[in-house]
Amino acid sequence: MERKFLKKENLHGLIDAIARRYRLVYIRKGVDGKLHLDSYSGGSVKPVIGEARPFEPLKNFFFRAREKVVDDYQNSQKVGEPKDRPVCILGVKNCDLKGFDILDHVFTQGDFEDPFYIRNRRRNLIIASDCTQPLDTCFCHALGHEHYPEKNYDILISEIGGGYLIEAGTERGSGFLNDCGAAFEPAAKRHLEERDRARRRAGERVEENIRERAIPSYKDYDGIIKENLDSEIWKRESETCVECGSCNFACPTCHCFYLVDTARGSDNELRYKVWDSCMYKSFARVAGGANPRAHLSQRLRNRFEKKFDFFPEVSGQYACTGCGRCISGCPAKIDIRRILKDLVAEKRRKRDEG
Repeated sequence: MERKFLKKENLHGLIDAIARRYRLVYIRKGVDGKLHLDSYSGGSVKPVIGEARPFEPLKNFFFRAREKVVDDYQNSQKVGEPKDRPVCILGVKNCDLKGFDILDHVFTQGDFEDPFYIRNRRRNLIIASDCTQPLDTCFCHALGHEHYPEKNYDILISEIGGGYLIEAGTERGSGFLNDCGAAFEPAAKRHLEERDRARRRAGERVEENIRERAIPSYKDYDGIIKENLDSEIWKRESETCVECGSCNFACPTCHCFYLVDTARGSDNELRYKVWDSCMYKSFARVAGGANPRAHLSQRLRNRFEKKFDFFPEVSGQYACTGCGRCISGCPAKIDIRRILKDLVAEKRRKRDEG
């Protein structure tokens, strides 16, 4: 699709155009230098276009943490069309976009489709951007993913010297760019070359992260769960776990939920869909109190089994994007990269001995 160039001084023209149609959510840098999502409320802001992903995952806007699914449950009254404005998320990185491959598989394919997830996917606008300053926790290349967007976005904006290279990824994105009235110029060959140089530099940083920590490639992950079901790795790594669920909630692909019915007044009942965590002791508990995963080590193993065994079997892809959020958010300092490294080493040792 056609590429455009936007000078830096014209960025707020684009932001204003977005804000007229959408509730704009952008990435801001805090006083501590960390990146977080924030809602645009007008005025002059300095959105982070490039750099890295924020701590909050993109799934918040599509698979919401708490969402009403039925109003007046006894009379089967489904919730109608949303009254809030659709959302535009600016600066989405590829690790979040890759998460859509898993979430779409879960919520839009098979015998049952989630109408709430599908509605959110259709109405919200995604403006992706290149990851130009990967964090120390980034290891997307080890999963076979690029550090720059390839698909699942409406518009791609890449920060280069003096401005931004912009291109549409969908018809909706192209239509918005044509109608928004921002002061675009035709993109030149040098803009594309500059973007590609920036991508190479960022890619080298990701590769450096992987080399420094000796993180194994996804090509070595086959069998690391099945061949290590009884490994001491699970018990060792779970000893410091506080069962907070941060690894699940920060993950762009985790999608477990439960349904809650609650009374409103004396007659009506509401039903909500609420995020759940497979690291919680109550997650697998069944009627009568039996629990097939009563120990933390079993629940940690189950989390890895889902990502690196179950999903490759059912969808042909690992349910991990290498974003590193679970590392950043874990108070117990449980590191998914260390566990993968140890699982691969254990698998190789067993095969050498056997």
